[in-house]
Amino acid sequence: MTSGKLPIALTIAGSDSGGGAGIQADLKTFHAFGVFGTSALTAITAQNTLGVRAIHPIPLEIVRAQIDAVADDLPPGGVKTGMLATTALVRTVAGALRDHGIPNYVMDPVMVASSGDRLLDANAQEALVAELFPLTALVTPNLHETEILTGQPVSTVQEMRQAAQILVEMGAGAALVKGGHLPGGEAVDLFWDGTMERTWRRSRLDTSHTHGTGCTLSAAVAAGLARGLPLAEAVDLAVDFVVRAILTAPGLGQGHGPVNHFAGTRYLPGMDIT
Repeated sequence: MTSGKLPIALTIAGSDSGGGAGIQADLKTFHAFGVFGTSALTAITAQNTLGVRAIHPIPLEIVRAQIDAVADDLPPGGVKTGMLATTALVRTVAGALRDHGIPNYVMDPVMVASSGDRLLDANAQEALVAELFPLTALVTPNLHETEILTGQPVSTVQEMRQAAQILVEMGAGAALVKGGHLPGGEAVDLFWDGTMERTWRRSRLDTSHTHGTGCTLSAAVAAGLARGLPLAEAVDLAVDFVVRAILTAPGLGQGHGPVNHFAGTRYLPGMDIT
């Protein structure tokens, strides 16, 4: 982080009208980490805690124009992507990231909503890997997304370890496989960067208020990277933030409610947290 300047992060993702996920969750998370948030909308969704009712994609030229406008005047020190529904959109975003040389890219490979709604065209998966994986500092799939990306079942910690290694071999800078839905009473997140492995283990939290956790985690990592933190430290702070955001969820909505983006972060270098 440049001394005396507020760090900037960019989210390239869909809008969640319910406010719990998408760019709304990302911007709240950036703020919690003391980072100025910018955004490029890829889609407008009509959704709430019960599910997705409608999706309206943003024209490709408008997505590109948003990224260009931010990068030209407010160059971000970290970026995350969320909902990228089509092959054309994936290629548009990849081109913009390459052209502007935006660093510290964290990919949340949003494929299927918790309600079961498909959010990524099946034929866009190949473009996601070919175009965006080589640009990533980190990819953060859940178990289902990991299975789709690797083509292998993932239901144990050992299978998570193998999958993380495959994702890095496929071109990702590093992988954080999220095991919140592992069988049994334990939730495990596993990190691998080609050299170092790290795991986070905790008892499974018995709650339905987990809407937006994937968005929040990836945004938190991007924010940490924008602040100049090493990747492993940024992931550690992000995992901790999400756990506490779930534990203190406000209990809103009739379905999968949002987490608490006011949970606050652990101490960050150069930042006072109250």
